[in-house]
Amino acid sequence: MIAIGAAIAVLTGIGAGVGIGAATSKAVESIAKQPEAAGSINKALLLGCALAEATAIYGFVIALMMIIMLK
Repeated sequence: MIAIGAAIAVLTGIGAGVGIGAATSKAVESIAKQPEAAGSINKALLLGCALAEATAIYGFVIALMMIIMLK
């Protein structure tokens, strides 16, 4: 049961990957339409990607804690 719980916790990486991919797609699209706004778009993109990646890291840490602490 511990392994199943840890596997579910690690699944947050899928959501983060999809979110980062969608955000990058929209950012590239926006830069193509309005190149003069590239600086502000990049700042917002990096902040969003960092927050999305943080959720994946939290899921991974929770999975590790479940495996180590509940054995």
